Amino acid sequence: MPVTVKSFAKINHGLLIGPPGTRSDGFHDLRTIYQTIALHDVVKVSAKPAADGIVIRCKDARVPTDSTNTCWKIVERALQALNVRARVTIEIEKRLPVQGGMGAASSNAVAALLGLEKAIKKRLDPKDRLRIASEVGSDVPLFLIGGTVLGIGRGEQVFPLPDLPDFNLVVATPAVGVSTSKAFAAWDELFSAAESRARLRPDQPTLAKPPEPVKELTVSGQSDRLNMFSHDVYAWLGRVQFPAVVSGVSAKRGNRAEALLLDLVRTGIENDFER
Repeated sequence: MPVTVKSFAKINHGLLIGPPGTRSDGFHDLRTIYQTIALHDVVKVSAKPAADGIVIRCKDARVPTDSTNTCWKIVERALQALNVRARVTIEIEKRLPVQGGMGAASSNAVAALLGLEKAIKKRLDPKDRLRIASEVGSDVPLFLIGGTVLGIGRGEQVFPLPDLPDFNLVVATPAVGVSTSKAFAAWDELFSAAESRARLRPDQPTLAKPPEPVKELTVSGQSDRLNMFSHDVYAWLGRVQFPAVVSGVSAKRGNRAEALLLDLVRTGIENDFER
């Protein structure tokens, strides 16, 4: 009997991206607040003992069914860590947009991992679970926590925050997908162009003035904006009276959601990908 797991989406309350080339692993330093939301895919996992292989099934042709799929990657690592032989079948019922910036593939991976543990009746050590999740993708670990989560490093270092009260939001899903790697490549191009324009003499013509936030990012070394983000978030946490912490997808009911979100925005959080 397959194990069925809901695979929830996430949104970002702001995203600050550090300068390219400051990390030895080629990633960007990030600061963000993740929030898991009620929209979800459905992932079904079954395992046949004493056999080998991973099978992924999905009716959406845009979802890879080979070893490039995040579900495949995380299950393969988990089986090795648990020293278990099994033929694992993963069925993904897509309800979330593909390449829509809502972490669907990463969430699918965590759902597959949790489904696998139930199917084979073995659990990874929490540290191993987080390690494997971070190896598969930068925003995979957040789905092991859920709720309101602070993400730092390349996004894989996650810390639970007090849940915000319930609030409504609108998710627009245009018929276009954006590859995460291509989005960061585009950011690097924008960053490099801003640096080049900043080096030009004032009397030299430029096609366009760089956006002010990008200009602020062209300081040498680590971006001060990343450090300021952290200070602002913790100052915000000190000012806000939260309801009791509730783990999971949504927070405890309350009527201060709008005020809390506006207060959070006032800390200076913005999303660099909006550009």
